[in-house]
Amino acid sequence: MPVVTLPDGTQKPFNSPVSVHQVAESISPGLAKAALAGRVAGELVDTSHVIEQDSQLAIITGRDDDGLQVIRHSCAHLMAQAVQQLFPSAQVTIGPVVGDGFYYDFAYERPFTPEDLEAIENKMAEIAKQDLTVERSVMSRDAAVALFEGMGEKYKVEILESIPGDEELSFYKQGDFIDLCRGPHIPSTSKSGAFKLIKVAGAYWRGDSSNEMLQRIYG
Repeated sequence: MPVVTLPDGTQKPFNSPVSVHQVAESISPGLAKAALAGRVAGELVDTSHVIEQDSQLAIITGRDDDGLQVIRHSCAHLMAQAVQQLFPSAQVTIGPVVGDGFYYDFAYERPFTPEDLEAIENKMAEIAKQDLTVERSVMSRDAAVALFEGMGEKYKVEILESIPGDEELSFYKQGDFIDLCRGPHIPSTSKSGAFKLIKVAGAYWRGDSSNEMLQRIYG
C-alpha cells in the first residue's frame, strides 16, 4: 500500500499501486486535467507511471519549467509525425529539446520550403486536435531493430545498433507514429500547447561532416 508524499508534506495513502494521473485525480479534476508529467523520487516520469512503493511526488503542469520541457520534447515528436504524414519518404533521426525550443533532423530528397513549414505546422495543429493518446512501451534492442528495419528507417536502425544488445529500450507511440525515446511525454497530443516552426538549417548526421547532410527544422 503506497503512501504518496506531496511537496507540501501532505501524505496520501492508496490501497494499491497508483499512477501519477490517479494521484492528481484524487486531488482535484482540474489538476488531473492539467497534469503533464510527475517527478517521483526526483525522477521525471509520465503521468501513466505507476507508483508501487512509498514515494515523494510532484505533479508537473505547464506552469512548471519541467512541464515546459516536456511540452517542447513532445512537440518535436508531433512535428516528426506531421512531416511523415505529409512527406512519407522522409526519414526521422533525432529530435531533442534545446534552449528555448526544439528541433528534429530529417533526411529528405529536397530542401523543405517556407510553404512546407506552414503545412507542417498546420498538420501538427490537426494532430494535436485529434487528442491522440501518447503511449510508452518497452522492447529489446533486437525487436526494435526489426521494427524500424521493417519501417525502412535506416537512421533509427543505426542508432539502435549502437546500443548494447541487452539494454531494454523505451518507445513512445501516438497514432501512426512511434519513436525511440527516454521520455517523458505529455499524456495526449491535445496538451501540446502553442507552437511555432521557425526555420530550417542543414545538419550533418551525427555531427560528422563525412556523413549525409540532413535538414533540421527548429520550433
